[in-house]
Amino acid sequence: MKTLTDWTLKDRTETSIELLIDGRHLLLVAVLDQTLFRVSLLKDGAWRLNRGWCVAPDGDMPWEGRLRDDLSGHPCPDFAVEEGEGLAISTGAMRLVIEHPLRLVWQRKDGGGWATFAEERPTGGTMLGLRDNRHGHFLRRFPGEKVYGLGEKAGNLERSGRRYEMRNLDAMGYDAETTDPLYKHIPFTLTKTPDQGCWSVYYDNMAGAWFDLGNELDNYHLAYRAYRAEDGDLDYYMRWAPSLAELVKGQVRLTGGTAFPPRWSLGYSGSTMSYTDAPDAQAQLESFLARIEEHDIPCDSFQMSSGYTSIGPKRYVFNWNFDKCPDPKAMSAKFAGADVHLIANIKPCLLQDHPRYAEAAEKGLFVRASLEMDSDCGPERSIYWDDTGSHLDFTNPGTVDWWKDGVTTQLLDYGIGSTWNDNNEYEIWDDEAQCAGFGDAIDVSLIRPVHSVLMTRASEEAQRAHAPGKRPYLISRSGMPGIQRHAQTWTGDNRTMWKTIRYNIRMGLGLSMSGIYNIGHDVGGFSGPRPEPELFVRWVQNGIFHPRFTIHSWNDDATVNEPWMFPEVTHHIRDAIKLRYRLLPYLYTLLWQAAERDEPMIRPAFMDFPEDEGAYAECDEFLLGRDLLVANVVEEGATTRTLRLPACPTGWWDFHAGTWHEGGTVLTLDVDLGSMPLFVRGGAVIPMGNSTTRAHPGAETERVLAVFPAPGAFEEASLMYEDDGVSEGGAACITTLTLSGSADSLSLAATRAGEGAPVIPVARIVLPAGETRSLPQEMPL
Repeated sequence: MKTLTDWTLKDRTETSIELLIDGRHLLLVAVLDQTLFRVSLLKDGAWRLNRGWCVAPDGDMPWEGRLRDDLSGHPCPDFAVEEGEGLAISTGAMRLVIEHPLRLVWQRKDGGGWATFAEERPTGGTMLGLRDNRHGHFLRRFPGEKVYGLGEKAGNLERSGRRYEMRNLDAMGYDAETTDPLYKHIPFTLTKTPDQGCWSVYYDNMAGAWFDLGNELDNYHLAYRAYRAEDGDLDYYMRWAPSLAELVKGQVRLTGGTAFPPRWSLGYSGSTMSYTDAPDAQAQLESFLARIEEHDIPCDSFQMSSGYTSIGPKRYVFNWNFDKCPDPKAMSAKFAGADVHLIANIKPCLLQDHPRYAEAAEKGLFVRASLEMDSDCGPERSIYWDDTGSHLDFTNPGTVDWWKDGVTTQLLDYGIGSTWNDNNEYEIWDDEAQCAGFGDAIDVSLIRPVHSVLMTRASEEAQRAHAPGKRPYLISRSGMPGIQRHAQTWTGDNRTMWKTIRYNIRMGLGLSMSGIYNIGHDVGGFSGPRPEPELFVRWVQNGIFHPRFTIHSWNDDATVNEPWMFPEVTHHIRDAIKLRYRLLPYLYTLLWQAAERDEPMIRPAFMDFPEDEGAYAECDEFLLGRDLLVANVVEEGATTRTLRLPACPTGWWDFHAGTWHEGGTVLTLDVDLGSMPLFVRGGAVIPMGNSTTRAHPGAETERVLAVFPAPGAFEEASLMYEDDGVSEGGAACITTLTLSGSADSLSLAATRAGEGAPVIPVARIVLPAGETRSLPQEMPL
């Protein structure tokens, strides 16, 4: 690759400036917002791929992708250009200085002047392949910087000093501390500087890439960090903000926002490969309904693994094994009668002996092999599960239609209303295999993760058409920025080890900080031996505080992770799951805020308390919304749990004990197997529910407002969002709960907005045991 050095100003437009690089390439700088600039390098003046599928500032994305030249949806404010020894492009808040030889320096407004927050290394910031389309971008590293993002990466939440690869893999049984790469392609980092605020950089390129954040050293350069891509375009978005939280919200808005699934998706979701792999799969599945009733376990859905499609030991999408499941419609009706939603696993690759392989090949529905791999350029062949198969090409409208028909006729018409889009990493290593590209063929190496998004979108459109007016629920394992517009996701096939809980927490926070909010983990561990009772209890106690709560497994010893798998601890499992259901009104409000206001559902404490230096230490605590601090027990044999409370000025209440603690305090709690340490921000009102039945939308019999006052004089506002839980654009009710107090009194007021009404018109008020001031025992909403 060649380091780019020489440049001249070629043109200025209303939205950008153009530089001519080395007399042959173009570098475009677009001013998209006051603190958001975009830099694009066009080799020989042309895009390698002239469209993308991630950036969607107005929330919409054409099937064929968005042209990279399209700047619609961005404010594109006026900007100034100053010419001198170099070039400076500035808004009222941010400036880019371009030096000779080519070097970009990023600055923020600082009083009457400018302060640098990020800069390329002086010895070459941009490199470009001359015989291929490899490229690299190199920024300086400075002491004290903290780097986050990159999605579901293993290890600690803070990423500096390590090297990561972006290459979607089916990493079954991964080590959550060390394995890389994993399932998703999220080339986005956030950096907190010691004194210049925070900045993020998002590389809008779907080809394989590497991020080196300080693992690499080179004698010829100052300390640097590197982004290197094997193909595609260098096209990146640089944003500055005073806080990490603003960067996260900005990334979500840039990539199209977050889907708003039905309320029932927050309930416990059962799953295991064992049931559908069994020869009597339908009987096994239906027995789950009897068991949740027997053990008094609330449950809203069940995820059917792919064994229902089997022929022999292998799996074939859209193929029912009627020996295992003789009457799927009757089975679905039985689940529906129990108010448990079925979700079916589907896969985007047809094995070479699939009953419909010839049909799909004849219609040209597969990604096509390169000429080098197949002189006829027939369907590509890749290793897939226990055989070889061909991947469906979702950039072909015929494939999209075929897929939607399969989802409709083989699942939705049988009464299975939701899809689990799985094994969609597109491990096709014939880099020049051809995708139809909606009429303009594209090498698969440029768009592997696009297929997971388009596959999920096709499933979503089928679900919407089948149940108009209802909000769909989908799951996708793989993806890229934009997958959150369509589906919930999870961290894949983790391994059953104690440390997995700890590092899955960090993985989830990494996803959330990268703009993917609706996430979770396989509770109990997917691969490996079954968990011992203590580990299983701790895993469930952690899982209930994540947006996605699913117990799922494919244990090496052929056992099944089920809530009742260890009778001696089933009461602890039941207590945890029931706490989840009591918190559903709070969780549903968080889900709405994620979709409507771009608020992360889970986040590290330093996002809400950025001035608290102690909050940046690696730890096992995290915030669920702004008000709940989750401090799960993740150590084997623990009898105590030590944590540091974030430096919140209104302090923290122990949710269970009802005792108040000052922010910044280090606590050591006595714990037993039933302990679920949880703290509430002083001043918060937590909407909760009680029910005599499983807590589906409208089924709660009592509304509870758990009130946690701040000491002394204060006023704080909390929210509760309610609707019917399933309708698209239905009437909603947003209740603002204003809690205020003085040294000796409290008051709580409720105001409503929206066309809907509270599900339960009167709420019971509960104060913590340690609060001496009083409130009425109930209030109208």
